[in-house]
Formats: sequence, C-alpha cells, structure tokens
Amino acid sequence: MIPSLDPSQTQSPNSASTHSLQGWVQGLRGNNHVQFLQLRTEGKIYQVVAEKEFLGEEVFKQVKGLPQETSLVVFGVAQENEKAPGGQELFLHSFTLVGDSHQYPITPKEHGPDFLHNHRHLWLRSKRQLAIQRVRSELSFAIREFFRNDGYTLIDTPILTGSIGESAGTLFSTEYFDLGQAYLAQTGQLYLETAAFAHSKVYCFGPTFRAEKSKTRRHLTEFWMLEAETAFLGQDGNLDLQERFVKTVLRTTIERTQEDLKALDRDPAPLLEQLGKPFPRVDYGEAIQILKTAGEEITWGEDINSDREQILTTHFGTAIFIQNFPRAIKAFYMKQNPDNAETVLSADLIAPDGIGEIIGGSEREESYEKIVERLKEEGLPPEDYSWYLDLRKYGSVPHAGFGMGLERVIAWVCGLSHIRECIPFPRMIYRLTP
Repeated sequence: MIPSLDPSQTQSPNSASTHSLQGWVQGLRGNNHVQFLQLRTEGKIYQVVAEKEFLGEEVFKQVKGLPQETSLVVFGVAQENEKAPGGQELFLHSFTLVGDSHQYPITPKEHGPDFLHNHRHLWLRSKRQLAIQRVRSELSFAIREFFRNDGYTLIDTPILTGSIGESAGTLFSTEYFDLGQAYLAQTGQLYLETAAFAHSKVYCFGPTFRAEKSKTRRHLTEFWMLEAETAFLGQDGNLDLQERFVKTVLRTTIERTQEDLKALDRDPAPLLEQLGKPFPRVDYGEAIQILKTAGEEITWGEDINSDREQILTTHFGTAIFIQNFPRAIKAFYMKQNPDNAETVLSADLIAPDGIGEIIGGSEREESYEKIVERLKEEGLPPEDYSWYLDLRKYGSVPHAGFGMGLERVIAWVCGLSHIRECIPFPRMIYRLTP
C-alpha cells in the first residue's frame, strides 16, 4: 500500500481529499502525453502517474524535466494497478519541490565496482541495494526475535578488550591510555560465557573486527556477528540449537522479503528445499576422506579451505556440519574430545553455493587445568585471563556456544556473489571510505 504523510500534511491546496508522498525521484519514463515517475520513500519505490491532459502543459513540462534524486512532496489519488510496484500507483494532482539535484553521478548505465564503492553513500539508493538492506534488516530482526522467544538474554559485550579469543595476528590494536595495548574485539564469546553463568542462556549481536589480510569475496575486516552461549548444554544439543536457529530465521526472513528477493532475481525455492533437509553432521576425518576421493591432496590436520568446502556441500547437496576438528588448529577454549584427544568438540556449519562457513561453534572446556594448559600452548599469559578462569573455579558447568557471521548469511539468502554488498559501508583491506 502507498504510505501517507501525517494527516495534517496530506492536503494539497487544490484538493481536500488527496493522498501524499514525500521522497526522491528514482527515475522517469514515458512520452509527451504521460510520464511515470518512480518515487522512492521509506526505502521503497512507488509509481506516480503524471498526465499532461490533467496537469496542463506547464506542470507536465516541470515533471518531465525533474532530475534524478530531486526531492518532492507529491499529491494525488491512489489507484489500483497490478503492474505497478506494490499493486498501486498515485495519479498526480500537484507536487512541491523540496530539494534540487543536478548531475547525480550514478546513472542507469553500467558502472564498475570501484566507482560504485567510491560512491557507496549514494549507491545505497539503488533498487538493488534497497532490497539487500531490507533483507538485512528483516534477518537481524528475526535473529533477535528467535532468541527472545527462546528465553535468551541479550548481553552487550565490549568492543575494546585486553584479552583475545583467537590469534593475536588477526586483531586490530591500539594504545589504551596507561594500560598498554587494547584490541578491537574479534569475538564477544569470552565475556558472553561469563554472562551464561549468570543467566544460563545469553546472546550478543554486534560488530566484530578481524585484521586478516584477505581479499576474498567472503571476507570483511568489520562485520556483524551473532553469538550465543548456553549453560548445561553439550555438543549435540549445541548443533541441534544451531540447526533450528538457522532454519527458523532464514524461513522467517524469506517469508517477509518476497518482493525484495524478486527484485534481486533470487528464487528462494531451492534454498527452502535445502532448509527442508537435515544438515548432515560429518566428522572432520570423514570430510578429509571425501576430499581425497574427489582428487584433493589434503592430509589430516589441515584446515579446509573455501574450495574444498564447496566440494563437500556439493557432495551432500545441502548445508553440512563438519565436526571434531584437530585440536591443534582450533582455539584454546574448545573442549577436548573424550573419544579422541587429538580433536575438540567443535563444528563449523558450511553453507552451499560458495558461501562457505557461516557458523563456528563448540562445547567449551570447563576444566581449569586444561584451559591453563591450552593458554600456555598458545603462548597466551594465563594471568591476562584470570577473570575468565574464575568461571572454572566457581561452579563450572558444561556449556557450549557458537558465532554466526551475518553478512555471509545475507549473501546466502539473497544469492549474492560478494559479501561487500551485504553491509552498508564495507571495510576491506584496501577500503576505509566512505
């Protein structure tokens, strides 16, 4: 439906019953008798029909000459039209110019990615970007909705931290007054674990930062991550939660963004079909054997890169969990596998279509002694983690958690080939502006 301004603003000087819209000129098309004005308001495009016979020569000429991105308030009568965006259009009676626009740089012609990213602050107005950001908004809401309905408490974890969750080589650092080095958080997990011992079921959702010098289409240096921690939960229950979470929020998002996915030429049917299948739980060792059979030269103990992830998801025809990774390539907080001391009770959820890992999670190590041992193996000073180690001294319990990268999931839902389109202002190793 066509939205309206506040009732006090909906009346034109010439009519007491006109409907009104305020927005920007997305585009114009037509002939010397009728013009179809695409007006963007509230992030959506509405069609405004301007007829010369009704408006008169002078007003029609003004409409026909409106430059792209001119801001207007238009007045008219809403009428049904199945072919118009949203099934309705506005028959124009009059308009008021609000702000001029001259030589708008992003025209309907093709532009290269560098040009578009240099003008990202304006590119956000394009139809494609409007649709992507609405999907992002709905997905973000569905995530919060899921955890609220499941009884989880939102915990806002710090961005600046003196303790690291993974390799220091992938952290941005800064001087922190007289206290030495501080880091931009690459995870809220350690702090979230402390809250799980208070509230049992907790999550955080916000920006994270990784200083990996990666130029792949799947990496950003600043991205949003959902993390959850649950007390009295083991590995199998953690995977059950992750699968239910992903399937619920994706189905909800798809249901709420049908028009946006259509605008992106994204048919959600294949994705919904995948979500209807159980996600196979594949042991890391089994994954290595499948890759070897496929002709890959890989040995036990190596990480599985994106190309190999694609081989595995193609093999199973859906998203998969790869679980029980080698202990040596995973973080210090992951619980040692009681059935194989060389592995940890961890899992990555790998999405198909070249998206790759969207979730990393594990059961957490609850033993004080084993955490200290792993910290020393990683060259991390245990004294810097005294507050974290206290969890293992005062009522330690089995617990598990996971983190999900928002932008990769957006790329999966929207069928996008590059993650840089999934965030309003992408930060990559070669881009810090706008």
